[in-house]
Amino acid sequence: MSHVLSVRREGKYLHITVTGDNTVQDVQRYLTEVREACAEHKCPSVLIEENLRGKSIGTLDIFNVISKLAQPSAVVRCIAYVDVNPEHDAKRMDFAETVAINRGIGIRIFPDIPAARMWIAQYSSGG
Repeated sequence: MSHVLSVRREGKYLHITVTGDNTVQDVQRYLTEVREACAEHKCPSVLIEENLRGKSIGTLDIFNVISKLAQPSAVVRCIAYVDVNPEHDAKRMDFAETVAINRGIGIRIFPDIPAARMWIAQYSSGG
């Protein structure tokens, strides 16, 4: 199964939910779609709620996906990210955060939606 992306505006940020299979190809596609949604809605702040089925992708794949897609820009300035699948390796998400930050992406990984909402609301309001 491919991924399904839903986008809704919540104040000054987009809340994007993605479901489907946890494959490198789906992760690449949905991250590209996140950038497109931010451009379309003229909203550079986004909360990504990811719930992809399957085991975590490998660290080399994580590095390659982020290195290929990560570009600091006005289109996407900050990302609050929550992987809601408890089977996924949190250490790999920490690694992904570090790789993205090292490429100039304003991202922060959160363990749950309420914490991510609080941070992104403050961040997108300039607080």
